[in-house]
Amino acid sequence: MKLNCDMGESFGSWSKGMDADVMPYIDMANIACGYHASDPQTMDATVRLACAAGVMVGAHPGYPDLLGFGRRDMVLTADELRLMTVYQLAALDGICRVNGTRIQYVKPHGALYNRMMVDQQTLDALMQAVADYSIDCPLVVMATPEADDIRRRAGHYGLEVWFEAFSDRAYDDHGRLASRHLPGAVHTTTEAIEAQVLQIVEQGTVTTLGGHRISIKADTICIHGDSEHAVAAARHIREVVGS
Repeated sequence: MKLNCDMGESFGSWSKGMDADVMPYIDMANIACGYHASDPQTMDATVRLACAAGVMVGAHPGYPDLLGFGRRDMVLTADELRLMTVYQLAALDGICRVNGTRIQYVKPHGALYNRMMVDQQTLDALMQAVADYSIDCPLVVMATPEADDIRRRAGHYGLEVWFEAFSDRAYDDHGRLASRHLPGAVHTTTEAIEAQVLQIVEQGTVTTLGGHRISIKADTICIHGDSEHAVAAARHIREVVGS
């Protein structure tokens, strides 16, 4: 089971996350591409950290929403979604190329990620963008009971998809992430995080906020690197899931 973490989300003089401390414990670094967070210097520094640690570099595109950190939904046409995604992939991939590497997968951020999981037009636009830019980059999507349908849809674009579960976010009864506004939507202790990770890895299920068990099959588990317990959680989850 690979661990991934959202990274490179500082901007100018504003610092966010504990990238250098978390990097040794993960396999995949989802690096912001300048729309919801990051800037060229931050992208370069984060790519260098990932390369030094032998960590895969993934593009983490989001809505053009620095003020809202990409967590506010936006109404865009399919072509706008496609092109803004290509733009962000190219930005990070350019930084990667001058550092002797390339982007190796794509994982959308925040509201864009949530939207693609409930809106077919958004998912199609993102799949088209990734296919247009690089057929060798898998698209990371949320592991849900509808995984087979998503895999078939990706096949129309010649894409591979990797399914992701979350260590520190609660699920609703539909198998989606519970809104951050709900009590208990974010796990705040390593005990709660460990319990959810073990359930995902060993049983292939998660327990929702409503108390229901749903089946999911994940290729990777996400750790959020901007929480106060990020380093401890990353270290602990690495021990739980192994190398």
